[in-house]
Amino acid sequence: MIKKILRKIKPLISFYHFFYAFFGAVLYLFPSRKIKVFAVTGTNGKTTTVDLTARVFREAGFRVAAFSSVKFEIAGEEEPNLFKMTMPGRTVIQGLLRKAVKKGCQIAILEVTSEGIKQHRHRFIRFDAACFTNLSPEHIESHGGFENYKKEKGKLFLATKDTHIINIDDENADYFLGIPSREKITYGIENKKALLRAEKVKGSAQEISFIVKEDAFRLGLTGKFNIYNALAAIAFAKKEAVDMEAVKRAFQKTKIIPGRMEEVVSSPFRVIVDYAVTPVTLEGVYREVKESFSPSRIIAVLGSCGGGRDRWKRPVLGEIAAKHGDVVVVTNEDPYDEDPEEIIDEIIAGTSGKGEKVIDRREAIRKAVQIAKPGDVVVITGKGSEPLMCLAGGKKISWDDRQIVREEHSKVN
Repeated sequence: MIKKILRKIKPLISFYHFFYAFFGAVLYLFPSRKIKVFAVTGTNGKTTTVDLTARVFREAGFRVAAFSSVKFEIAGEEEPNLFKMTMPGRTVIQGLLRKAVKKGCQIAILEVTSEGIKQHRHRFIRFDAACFTNLSPEHIESHGGFENYKKEKGKLFLATKDTHIINIDDENADYFLGIPSREKITYGIENKKALLRAEKVKGSAQEISFIVKEDAFRLGLTGKFNIYNALAAIAFAKKEAVDMEAVKRAFQKTKIIPGRMEEVVSSPFRVIVDYAVTPVTLEGVYREVKESFSPSRIIAVLGSCGGGRDRWKRPVLGEIAAKHGDVVVVTNEDPYDEDPEEIIDEIIAGTSGKGEKVIDRREAIRKAVQIAKPGDVVVITGKGSEPLMCLAGGKKISWDDRQIVREEHSKVN
């Protein structure tokens, strides 16, 4: 009965979102017609790609706006994204674009999500370029399957007629390459057909370096995944004929992306905070920690992103944490209206008895910091630099994993 009702009202809900998208564009006088808008979509790497691309264009002398899950930046002024939505609805995006136009920005870089596309938030925005980073299972319950999730992403490229930037190493690349556009810029590491291919890749605990054609780049971040993010930024720069020297300077100046493999404590042990809410990203974080730091032990602190959704991945995240972590502490994250204990129990079910339940997130972080010894790396995932925790009844409390780590570390060291 409930499913029948939902099927009947689904078109009305869709129209509601479509109407608000149109209303926002009209209210703010279609601002994307007066500024170049670049979109970044995919499962992982969107926020870092937006950040790196913004840094590149700022270094090249452009006035830039950048909107991501972490922050809204317009012409050098920043404010945190407190919506708990990567791509806010209603009229917010159009309002931000209008503000960017008023501030004289020439380029706006926007993180675009499948949920945002599903709710028409990309409508009535003229995109000059769209970038596909990668695709792995996420929001599957919401979209009703992986293929629907992929097609939702594809709608962004159908709406972008000019330039498509594609990670050709991803196994889903052909789907996006098949969508018509005036120009296609491919990038990758493994696929030799990539227009922008990273070669002679080297990495350390401080930076990664690589060569694209005749240009050598040094990026003050770690991890192979960040090479892909950097390549996407290079592709945007190529589209606008930005001098590669500006790109090189921007990359060398980049030492941290907030909440993305961010080293919050370096002595007597390390504490890394990362957003990592999908199996692919969690696996990548643990692998990178092992390769970069060769830890004596990994102490993993994790939860599961967003109560009420993507239940399938909870035991998978637990299994990954148990595979890589010597100690696994499973804690609260953003339960919304779901019972936090039930979420935690579903994650622990995948740890083969290795996971320890500590519901209070501060207490979980405190425990990890207290048991850590020199040579260990504490890896705290799930929230990154998010400034809020979402609880039942729509309640939101201020939160910052990094600040909690500093406070608890100062008490024991």
